[in-house]
Amino acid sequence: MNSNKVAIVTGGASGLGLATAKKFTSEGIQTVIIGRNETKLKDAQASLGELAFPIVFDLADTAGIPELVKQIKQQFGSIDILVNNAGINLKKDFVDVTGLEFQNILNTNVLSVFVLSREVSKVMIDQGEGSIINISSMAAKYGIPKVIAYTASKSAIEGMTKAMAVELSPLGIRVNCVAPGFIATAMSAKALNNDPERKSKVLGRTPMGKLGDPSDVAEAVYYYATDAAAYVTGTILAVDGGNSIGF
Repeated sequence: MNSNKVAIVTGGASGLGLATAKKFTSEGIQTVIIGRNETKLKDAQASLGELAFPIVFDLADTAGIPELVKQIKQQFGSIDILVNNAGINLKKDFVDVTGLEFQNILNTNVLSVFVLSREVSKVMIDQGEGSIINISSMAAKYGIPKVIAYTASKSAIEGMTKAMAVELSPLGIRVNCVAPGFIATAMSAKALNNDPERKSKVLGRTPMGKLGDPSDVAEAVYYYATDAAAYVTGTILAVDGGNSIGF
């Protein structure tokens, strides 16, 4: 890869998004990192170097996305890679989740992914090429308690990946999905360290017997972003230490 390539990574200031941005910039890809928290973004940029370009934007504001994409295209000349990583979670008993809470998760995790992908796709169609990588979750593979909205959103992402791939691949745009298992991030630490039973269950059904590293996910995303995956589209790659097939 070279620095002629331009990538967008949403939620690029922390966790899997930051790991992905780190991989991209280390490979010479100009990487636009989008997030809501300006301080986190600045810290991320400082650690990533001159190929990282932070943009403070709340993707829940879907009405503003077309203008955002237009500005990125104007500034960089192209958009070659889109990583839809930004997502929010809510851990709550099914019967206690309100309609508004459910809708909020879907707005950020599904609607904003759709709108951003639609607008970036228009740019990629004009270019005749591009790669879109969505981030799913083990929640789309099997039932996990207390995350009904998140589960719905990630199941939607996997379905959208296939539907997008069928429409966009003839136009030169590959669309794939990475489904991380349990990865050691601040978000997962918060969920697992406060819940020893859940943590032992996670490790018990992961054949490799350990949590993954954010870089494991970044490597998979990078594969999909490059010509190494030139004939790969519409696929969902589990990066999970075998968790989804573990017993």
